Amino acid sequence: MRITPSSTTGEILRELGERLRRLRLQENQSVSDLAERAGVGERTIGRVEAGENTSLESLVKILRALGRLDGFEALLPEPLVSPIQLVENRVRERQRAYAPRKKRRGAGAAADADPDSAADADPDSAADAERGD
Repeated sequence: MRITPSSTTGEILRELGERLRRLRLQENQSVSDLAERAGVGERTIGRVEAGENTSLESLVKILRALGRLDGFEALLPEPLVSPIQLVENRVRERQRAYAPRKKRRGAGAAADADPDSAADADPDSAADAERGD
């Protein structure tokens, strides 16, 4: 049977158990031999092979005894983080809180004006304003 997204949990467990049983037989190991090497009971091996719900710890021990832990790496590889995500996360990570900036008071319209446009203004009127004329 092929495991598909539409397979039920029970179907998947039975298929995984059947695959483990075939692997055990292919390596010419009895249930008792595998149970001893894995450090689990024979009944646990029987439950796994029957597709019954068992602990993840038991599954890891059985796969280790069969020399198949590399299957977990293929099943769940470590997630990769792209360089763009690293930069975005670094930018988003705040180091401290700060208060919002307030507008400066009393500077008038000249402070709000574009500095480049101030150079274009009449130099005599700017000098008069500085002297208070």
